[in-house]
Amino acid sequence: MFLDRVKIWVRAGNGGDGAATFRQEAHVPRGGPDGGDGGRGGSVHLRVDAGQTTLRDFGFKHHFKATSGGRGEGSRRHGKAGRDLYLDVPPGTAIYDDETNELLGDLVAVGQETMVARGGRGGLGNTHFKTSTHQAPKHAQKGEPGLEHWLRLELRLIADVGLVGLPNAGKSTLLAALTAATPKIADYPFTTLEPNLGVMDLGDEDERRPTIADVPGLIEGASDGAGLGHAFLRHVERTRILVHIVDGSGRDPGWDFDVIREELRAHDPALLDKPMLVAFNKMDRPAAAEAWPAFRRAREADGLAVEAISAATGEGLDSFRARLAALLPDLAGLAEPPEPTGVVVHRISAMGDGFLVEVEEEGIFRVRGARVERIAAQTNFDVEESAERFQRDLSRLGVDAELRRAGIQAGDLVRIGAAELEWGNELWEAR
Repeated sequence: MFLDRVKIWVRAGNGGDGAATFRQEAHVPRGGPDGGDGGRGGSVHLRVDAGQTTLRDFGFKHHFKATSGGRGEGSRRHGKAGRDLYLDVPPGTAIYDDETNELLGDLVAVGQETMVARGGRGGLGNTHFKTSTHQAPKHAQKGEPGLEHWLRLELRLIADVGLVGLPNAGKSTLLAALTAATPKIADYPFTTLEPNLGVMDLGDEDERRPTIADVPGLIEGASDGAGLGHAFLRHVERTRILVHIVDGSGRDPGWDFDVIREELRAHDPALLDKPMLVAFNKMDRPAAAEAWPAFRRAREADGLAVEAISAATGEGLDSFRARLAALLPDLAGLAEPPEPTGVVVHRISAMGDGFLVEVEEEGIFRVRGARVERIAAQTNFDVEESAERFQRDLSRLGVDAELRRAGIQAGDLVRIGAAELEWGNELWEAR
C-alpha cells in the first residue's frame, strides 16, 4: 500500500527532577546542599532516509515517545540525559502541526532533519538555591515536561519526470515502455490508484537514470477535490519535467488537453512554468492518426513541444526519449534533488513574562503563559519551601494581582498548565 499522508503523535521526554540532598560525611555535622541537576529529556527528530519511498512505516504505529532524563542525585551527580528519538521519512516529506496546520519542516535532501518535539529541561538541584542567608535550601526544581503534539506528514514524490493526463490516457503503459516498472495496465479508466515510480534508461552512452512518476488519472474538478487525482496533485509539484499524455483516439483530444492544463493551473499556476513535453498517444489507432495534424498545429502554435507515440507498440518512443533527454539536466544536476535545500523551520522558544488569565467557568480560572506554565511544571508543591517560592514568583510576575482583578475568591480553582491549585488567603495549595 502506498501511504503518502499520515498522522502521528510524538512526545519528547520529560526532564529529570533535580535532587534536594545534603552532604553527609563523618565529622561534617552540617554538610551543605549537594543535589545534582536532572538530565534533559530526549527530543524527537524526523530525518530523511534515501531508502524510504513511502510513509508505510507509520501505517500501523502512530505513537512515538523519546525517553525522559534521569533524576539528579547527591554529591552533585547529574541525571543521565534522555535518548533522542529519530524517525526516518522519505525525501519529499512535509511536516505540519495537525492542530494549527503550521509547517514545521519540508525535508527533501538525504540526511536533512528537523526537531519536531523538544525534550524538557532538567530541573536544578538544591545547590543552585543556596544563598548567604539561606544555607540549607530544600527546594529543587522538577523536570520540565517534554513537548507532545499530533503531526501530519505529507509526502510529495521527488521524481525527475511526472506523467499526467486523464484516466486511460496511457500513462501506465508509457511508464512500462520506458522503464522496468510493472504497473497495473488495463483498457479502462482508473486502473492506477496510487503513484508508480520507474527509472528510465536513456541509452548505453548516457549515464543519466532519471526517475519517472506515474500519477493517477486526473479528471475535471480534481483541484477542487473531485475524483482520485485530488490526493495526488501534490506529487507533480517537485518534478523537473511534466509529460502530459493525451489519448489521441479520444472523442476530442484538444478538450482533454485543456482539462488537464486547467486543473494544473488551478492547483498551482507554477506547474505550467515547468518544462513540459506533450505525448499524443495511441497513434496505432486510426482516430489518433486522423486527429494528430490538427492537434500538433494547435500545440506548436502555443509554443509547446509535442510528440506522437504509441506506448503500446513502441512507435515514436525513440524520438520521444531523445526529446525528453534534452530537457533533463546533466549528470551532476540530476544527482541533486529538484528542490535541493528544502525547508527546516527554526524557532526561538519565547519565554517572556507575558500571561493571560481566563475564566473557564464559575470558580475556575486558567492562567496561560510560557514562563508561568514552566514555573508551575517545575514546582514540587509537596515541599513547603518550593510552594512558597512559586507564590513569590507569581506575585513578582503580577499573576496574583491579575487574578484578584478577575474576581477570584478563596477556595476557587486555578489551572496553570497541568497543575490545579486552590486559591487561599495566604498560600496556594495543590489539589
